[in-house]
Amino acid sequence: MNLDGVVFQLLQNGLNAAQLRQQVYANNIANVDTPGFQRQDVVFEDFLQSVLGADPGREGVGTPSAAAWTAALQVSPQVVTDRASVVDNNGNNVDIDAEMAKLAQNQIRYNTLVEDVRMRLDRLKTAIEG
Repeated sequence: MNLDGVVFQLLQNGLNAAQLRQQVYANNIANVDTPGFQRQDVVFEDFLQSVLGADPGREGVGTPSAAAWTAALQVSPQVVTDRASVVDNNGNNVDIDAEMAKLAQNQIRYNTLVEDVRMRLDRLKTAIEG
């Protein structure tokens, strides 16, 4: 198994999840005054961690097996509707301050992933060119 290829694919999946999350938060903000609207969120990292952490065939502490890495590639982000949070009188449960904070946090996550990809590509370029 080419671990570099797996890592690049996981980074791409993370970027896709962050992009989807940005769209979901923007939609939540756009519907802050819509009666009956239920906020949504994106679940990805928890699914990924459960796949990598729940592997009984772990090769060592902190090192998932090849099977776990392969399973991690199948994890995709999912949009979930938040039905557990407090609802206003109009049935809307969007808290604009919380959504803006989540939007900023997601932007930082996206930028970090992009920086990780850039650094890995720079190392490959250095290895090839010397």
